[in-house]
Amino acid sequence: MTAKNLLVELFVEELPPKALKKLGEVFAQTLAQSLKTQGLASDAAAITPYASPRRLAAHVTGVLAVAADKPVAQKLMPVAVGLDASGNATPALLKKLSALGADASVVPSLRRENDGKADVLFYDSLAKGATLAEGLQKALEAALAALPIPKVMTYQLQDGWSSVNFVRPAHGLVALHGADVVPLAILGLTSGNTTQGHRFEAAKSPVVIADADSYAETLKRDGAVIASFAERRAEIERQLAAAAAKAGSNLKPIDDEALLDEVTALVERPNVLIGTFEAEFLAVPQECLILTMKANQKYFPLLDASVGNAGKLTNQFLVVSNIAPADPSAVIGGNERVVRPRLADAKFFFDQDRKKTLESRVLGLAKVVYHNKLGTQGERVQRVCAIAKAIGAQLGGEAQALQAEQAALLAKADLLTDMVGEFPELQGIMGRYYALHDGLSADIADAIEDHYKPRFAGDTLPRNPVGTAVALADKLETLVGLFGIGQIPTGDKDPFALRRHALGVIRMLAEGDLDLPLDALLANAAATFAAVEGFKANNGALADFIYERLAGSLREQGYTAQEVDAVVSQRPQRLGDIPKRLAAVRAFATLAEAEALAAANKRVGNILKKAEGTVAAAIDKGLLQEAAEVALAAALAEVKPAADAAFAKGDYAASLQSLAALKAPVDTFFNDVMVNAEDPALRANRLGLLATLHLAMNQVADISKLSA
Repeated sequence: MTAKNLLVELFVEELPPKALKKLGEVFAQTLAQSLKTQGLASDAAAITPYASPRRLAAHVTGVLAVAADKPVAQKLMPVAVGLDASGNATPALLKKLSALGADASVVPSLRRENDGKADVLFYDSLAKGATLAEGLQKALEAALAALPIPKVMTYQLQDGWSSVNFVRPAHGLVALHGADVVPLAILGLTSGNTTQGHRFEAAKSPVVIADADSYAETLKRDGAVIASFAERRAEIERQLAAAAAKAGSNLKPIDDEALLDEVTALVERPNVLIGTFEAEFLAVPQECLILTMKANQKYFPLLDASVGNAGKLTNQFLVVSNIAPADPSAVIGGNERVVRPRLADAKFFFDQDRKKTLESRVLGLAKVVYHNKLGTQGERVQRVCAIAKAIGAQLGGEAQALQAEQAALLAKADLLTDMVGEFPELQGIMGRYYALHDGLSADIADAIEDHYKPRFAGDTLPRNPVGTAVALADKLETLVGLFGIGQIPTGDKDPFALRRHALGVIRMLAEGDLDLPLDALLANAAATFAAVEGFKANNGALADFIYERLAGSLREQGYTAQEVDAVVSQRPQRLGDIPKRLAAVRAFATLAEAEALAAANKRVGNILKKAEGTVAAAIDKGLLQEAAEVALAAALAEVKPAADAAFAKGDYAASLQSLAALKAPVDTFFNDVMVNAEDPALRANRLGLLATLHLAMNQVADISKLSA
């Protein structure tokens, strides 16, 4: 049977723009996968998704008109049940065969096979392959059912009585196998070979699709529509770059992948135009202007890329229009008129907000509920102040402690400003601008903005120690407080983004190489909740949670599970040491002695776990009898001081590598010495020797984790 390429298009009213890319991908992949499962397309079939504001489509190569017949083996029943003593079919067997569309004539050809318990009868037959009309109907229904649509709409069909459910009303269906129409029916539509092009600029209506392979080109030529999401996106990027170059040699459009995807989903035939606004609006913080242009108008602000002004907003912007009139002035003028009130609102909010200082707004936080069990934002600010002050003192003394306390006091005050009320995304950013306006130092102003950092994976860290202290305090207060009232993330549910907060704490402590022990940080934070009714510190579970996030993050960075487990299982208090410990473990693993020492360490750990009571790491030289234990104690006495000294200096690689000298005496010890001697004193001393060895071997990492 000759295979042909297939094209299916569902023509609808404007689809949700933020979901369009995903809708197009799921529609095409699900449709093609169903065809493959039914044997109508091979696993090597190429799939091309199409998605525009008014259509979802898929092109699949090498689709058969009829799938090949498939051999089917049907298990019937045990031979003893299906055949009588004479070998004739029993009524039970005949009934079963009848249900499968067969009769007594197939009994002689039934296959016998032992299933491990008894001989069983099998009926081998050929199942007719699905026709394309049947299979594609099934595939289309599956594709529509699989679309990630949170809420569908119900709409009435043209007969005035029937209604169907879909994300948007559907008005057309194309299904072409080569040049042949495949008969389908769905959502009150029947398939054909015509669709609609651009609402205003199509050269023909309807647009006739001659065959599956001419779909995209015909739509572009006759319908003025670029059907491919990827092609349309690339065309917008090209036009944005060209328009920016035309507007000024040093200008470039803002880089925003999400905005680019959304705009791609809003237009079928992109046409990028240049607009301007009054330069006086540039006195408003550019973050406000950029946000209002992107969020409300879907414009691409133009930034100055010249040296010294890199990233500075200009008073020009780019509009991605869906029409291309010969004279675009009306379109440009309309967009300029629309954006002006938005920018005027931003200027008004900025001017009004600066009439009050940040400090004067702090009292108002007492009226804002933070959490019904943890009190108001005002109470929360007091806790963050206390934590930040303590961290500031540890990092930089009294002066830094006072700066951290002041920044923490003012960090949430911009939540009560008009600008942040209108644009919550600007919290912290506006606080920085208002702090500078109030005459506060740059360190405090930067800390107010940076205390939310890092806000996402790959985000920058706070730019100064004051900001680091406040950011740590803010995240620790959140983590300790919510864990203390039982709000612990479970599965994929994390409504308070505690995983993100934990990773933020980890990054600041590790990448900043801060000398701040984790347990002490958690304990100091928990102490600030003393007056909160119902709060019960749960720092053990919180520490576990943080170390789990740490382990996951390290594995994502390319460390092996064994390396990560060896270091993190020791729960190092100073997270800044972890990269150096991991490097030391990796270097140690290359030593010839590493595998044997890792196995020995594992054996020592198991022996100590089984010992009764607590084993002290102490050696009585007078009780050392066997030559092997004397040699091991002597080797330990020589190696341990050097390992301890290297560890104290933070030279973890040298500390671990010095253990290589212990391989021979350790091997000999386990070959020649009975640890669990009958004499209690000897047994206790040998266990003390092993405990001393265990401590020496596990200072940097638990090397037993490296053992296979």
